[in-house]
Amino acid sequence: MSSTNHHLNLFPPLIQAGHAEQFIQSGKTISFAQSPLNQSHAVFPSARQDAPSIKYSGVEEQPIFFASSETSPSSERRLFIGDTSIIFAALQNLTNTAQNRGQDWLQSQETHNVIRKLTLDYINFARECWIHTSSQDSSQFSGDHYRSLYTCLSLFAVLYVPEYGYEDAPVGDDLMEWLNVHFIEPSTEEGDHLSSLDHPWEDDTFWPYLVRVTLRGLSKAATFFLGTLSTHPSDNLRRLAQQLSPLLQSQPHLQSFEAERDFAYASHRWKDKVQALRLELDNVPEIDRHDGTENWWDRLSDIVGVLEGRNEVIRRVCEDLGADWREASVSWGVFTDVRLRRQDLPEVVSQVVEDMPPDPTNLEDMVHAALFSGDPAKALSHAALLDPWLAAHMADLMQSLSLIEKETNEDSGLNIRDFYVLSYSQYLHADPALWRITVAYMFSCGETGVRSADEVLMHVSLRLSSVGTIAHSQEETNGANMKSGDLAGVVKDINATCYEYQREEVRRTICRIAAQSFVQGKEYGLALSYASSAEDWPGLGRVVDRVLQEYISAGPEQFTRYVAGIAPSLQALRMQSGAQGIFIHRLMFAVRYAEFHQRLSNRDLQDAAWDLISMFQDGIAPKSWWGVLLCDAQQLLQYDGTLLFPYASACILLQHLEEVITRTDQGSGDEYLRVLISKLGCSGTTEALHALQGVRLALAKYFARCTMIGTGEKQVAERKFGAVV
Repeated sequence: MSSTNHHLNLFPPLIQAGHAEQFIQSGKTISFAQSPLNQSHAVFPSARQDAPSIKYSGVEEQPIFFASSETSPSSERRLFIGDTSIIFAALQNLTNTAQNRGQDWLQSQETHNVIRKLTLDYINFARECWIHTSSQDSSQFSGDHYRSLYTCLSLFAVLYVPEYGYEDAPVGDDLMEWLNVHFIEPSTEEGDHLSSLDHPWEDDTFWPYLVRVTLRGLSKAATFFLGTLSTHPSDNLRRLAQQLSPLLQSQPHLQSFEAERDFAYASHRWKDKVQALRLELDNVPEIDRHDGTENWWDRLSDIVGVLEGRNEVIRRVCEDLGADWREASVSWGVFTDVRLRRQDLPEVVSQVVEDMPPDPTNLEDMVHAALFSGDPAKALSHAALLDPWLAAHMADLMQSLSLIEKETNEDSGLNIRDFYVLSYSQYLHADPALWRITVAYMFSCGETGVRSADEVLMHVSLRLSSVGTIAHSQEETNGANMKSGDLAGVVKDINATCYEYQREEVRRTICRIAAQSFVQGKEYGLALSYASSAEDWPGLGRVVDRVLQEYISAGPEQFTRYVAGIAPSLQALRMQSGAQGIFIHRLMFAVRYAEFHQRLSNRDLQDAAWDLISMFQDGIAPKSWWGVLLCDAQQLLQYDGTLLFPYASACILLQHLEEVITRTDQGSGDEYLRVLISKLGCSGTTEALHALQGVRLALAKYFARCTMIGTGEKQVAERKFGAVV
């Protein structure tokens, strides 16, 4: 199925090309029903309300087509989904272990380190996918999309999954590093351009560039361009630039200190030096504050104001430079309040966004704003619109970190985490090939997720291997050349998944479905095996009936080959305690009857005769097959060589023949002659009885021969029967 906007194409088509008018004239229309769980639809033909009533004989089967408006993940997206699902599974193992070891263990350093490591794994995969898709022209999701995932996850890690023990540490430097990694300003090209000039301060971009690198804490770049001012005509500017450079290089950073107290003390001393520079700057005469090209004093004052941490200066500078609320908020934690903690950040952001609000049309910006503001639930709502993958995995991490509520919503039956994970799994369900990953996410979502996963498992296409062959030939799309090995492999995978999640009833249902599929492909051995695995004894009986039907439709040679596929299962089934005897009896008859025909084809007539009699003596031959067996006996009775049946055995044949004829005369012909009528291709009991009269005549002649040579007193010898098919 493919989708374009709101247009869905069904494959194979519900109405063949050129048959639309015929479909309309039939009094039908097309109806559909949408799934309450996802964007899939059930499409089916139905009777029009305005169409005249048409009476149908029996029950008319109508095809149901399933389509989805979700776009199936492309190859690179599928790779991303598969790789990150491994991380998801690892986190589920961790949380499952926590349920056994208690909540305290989940809050331990060991657990926190594992969660942080898994978070960084998500970040690395998003980064790799961003790099990969950026070089691709036809990716389903652009490189910029994965860059957004990368920035959101990185920010989440900085704010909510810091190194253990740093949860209450100042966050300014970490946020500035995040900002510089993901939102590079100023550009490298600007720096290259200015460094190529003899007098860069004469360029319009010089001072904005210098202010920006200062605001971003890029001390090396700032120091380099301050050094270019050594040839500036203003003595005051040269002197102040020379004093400013070591200040920028010596700004204290938390990671350089073993204790926060030492960092705070160093920052205070550093601020004193900045204040001293401010005093010198203020003493510069008004006449010397302009160099004929630019008011350098105002620009330098902005730089010193940033270093002083003046909030009004930082905001104005950000607005002048075209920076957004992120840069203003992060600068606050680096310059205004160097001891700004994560729990205090939302208050700062709320002040900043009053004047510099985030872009409501930019989902990445909205996710960032919610994370900065300490509102994980709102971040998830925006993340779900950006990419359901992001919302699901962030929600999973958030719940393990106790950042969101675990209580279940009464209406949906889901908590916040399960809602987003289940929504993501429904997105995955758009690609049938991802069913293993889909159910893994669903099974982690409580009872609602388990029910959804059960439905997915029971509707996995058992012909997934032939999906890719659609373009090659129409015959292949009809499943004409489905390989039993492919089907068995899919069922094996489904069974393994059911065992993993302890879904025994679902496993049995799938085995029943698989058995039916194998029957359609005439893989009766596998059909019998899966019916047995499902403990579907009536289904097993139907498999045997289909094998016996092959004798009627294809003849004894083909029948014998099919039985060879199911014969190995007989011994195991006879040992199985739960197996129902009536169906095993039917299987025994099929095996023994095939053995009989195998002996006939090998001209082992004496053993064939013993096989035939034993099926009657042991009571394994169904009454509906008696007529067929009696007709089979006719050629043995008429054998010109030695007598194949002892007298007593011939009496057994006569006894069963008389019962068939008598009961048929009493109105039970369907019970005794149904199979023989089918084999002969006749329309009623008359021809079948006529065939049995031939058997009666053969028996009469046989008894006459027995009398003549005196075999009447001989008994049937005991004999053990072994399968030869």
